[in-house]
Amino acid sequence: MTFTAAESILAAHRPGRPGPGEVLVADEVLWPDRPSLRCPAAGLLDGELRRRGITPARGHLYTDTDHAAAVTLRAVLQGAGGPAGLGVAATGEVTARTAAEVSAAMAAVLAVAGPPRSVLLAAPRSFCAGVERAIEIVERLLERRGGPIYVRREIVHNRHVVDGLRARGAVFVDELDAVPRGATVVFSAHGVSPAVRAEAERRRLKVVDATCPLVTKVHAEARRFAGQGDTVLLIGHAGHDEVEGTLGEAPRRTILVESAEQARRVRVPDPARVSYLTQTTLGVDETAEVIAELRARFPALRGPDTGDICYATTNRQDALRSVARDTDLVLVVGSANSSNSMRLAELARRCGTPAHLVDDPRGIRPEWLAGIERIGLTAGASAPPALVDAVITALGGLGPLTVGERETTRETVHFTLPPAVRRH
Repeated sequence: MTFTAAESILAAHRPGRPGPGEVLVADEVLWPDRPSLRCPAAGLLDGELRRRGITPARGHLYTDTDHAAAVTLRAVLQGAGGPAGLGVAATGEVTARTAAEVSAAMAAVLAVAGPPRSVLLAAPRSFCAGVERAIEIVERLLERRGGPIYVRREIVHNRHVVDGLRARGAVFVDELDAVPRGATVVFSAHGVSPAVRAEAERRRLKVVDATCPLVTKVHAEARRFAGQGDTVLLIGHAGHDEVEGTLGEAPRRTILVESAEQARRVRVPDPARVSYLTQTTLGVDETAEVIAELRARFPALRGPDTGDICYATTNRQDALRSVARDTDLVLVVGSANSSNSMRLAELARRCGTPAHLVDDPRGIRPEWLAGIERIGLTAGASAPPALVDAVITALGGLGPLTVGERETTRETVHFTLPPAVRRH
């Protein structure tokens, strides 16, 4: 490994290059007299700088020893695929604090570079059939009609998916009053309440429903149980889009239960007429505990004919449970507002393995990797597979990396698209 603490870059302000006072993280380091080096671990350095209050640009780092930059740091590492670069530069006038933070960020990443590591992938992981269907609905509408296509709430809970669709013309709104009368609006995969559907009709909106069919099943169960006179105990998380939609099916007969503790305290008008439903993206073990508490209190408790926790949530948890036992650290790719992704990280911790939820490689803190040889890797059902590949690439930029996969089941579920977007 070589580490040069004072080199320079061509400071001309061009696309992909920093202007005066800017900080650049190198995706590739270029020399005038030798082959360039790609920087697979650039995302880790980018993220470390952001946590230190610096928002860097990304691009090529051009070395030029005849030109002095404020701070330029670069390293040549032995990556998974051969030599790999790592570089950062600050040009023009930068504060002493910025210079110190740039140096500290570079040092933090270099401190965990070098040792060989392995990655064990959990399978299944990433997109499920309901998420794929919801995203494809928006993509087809954009292809057919162009923007804007309005979407109520996030189509799925993943920042990269939402940002990508927004860049193509999708307009995400919190409520329907932000949608022009008569426009096209997509309901997200998490479903909506009858009140939202009624509002869409009043505003004469063209609705395309991307609700996951498994969520639609829970809504139907809520109507059925409430219609037969039961108090419906909905196990889930307050404020989650899916829970809000299900609560709206029978708001006067439904009580939200978020934990086993609440299950021990909840009161119902008639203990002989009680049923339960669950959010589809809960932790399997915790939900079983809540249901057991409810059954102990209400022996006549009724439930759905088949479990509400969706197949994808269960499969991803089963796969990760197997991987977590044999690794030193688990990384879960997914956004913080993704319930199923959060449950995966919690599950790994209950298995005794440190675990962290990351949106992408920028979320990986170098100190997590110190002394770690075996890394478990999975992704929530709303996280794109490409983000898993990006994490592997970033880890491979730090040193030798072997990648394996442990598959516990194979998913073959597919949901049909609504008529409005089917190709004829």
